[in-house]
Amino acid sequence: MRVQDIYVIVFESTHYAIAAEKMLKEKNYQFDTIPTPREITASCGLSIRFNEESLGYIKKDIEESNIKIKGIYEIKRTTNEKTVKQIN
Repeated sequence: MRVQDIYVIVFESTHYAIAAEKMLKEKNYQFDTIPTPREITASCGLSIRFNEESLGYIKKDIEESNIKIKGIYEIKRTTNEKTVKQIN
């Protein structure tokens, strides 16, 4: 059974999501801008998805930039299951 872990930051608004995207691009981080997964929330349309190796750096830079987030989530996918856990 293969497990895939990804991390998603959900923002207070689309404005903050776009600001985070711009800041992270300037720092050359590897990430994707995605629609917010329905399992998390339907209120903000955009989120940032990234891997575990980038978690500490991205979290630190988001906090230092005063970009407002709703939370950081870990999403684990296996062949049969998808679990979502808020980690911040």
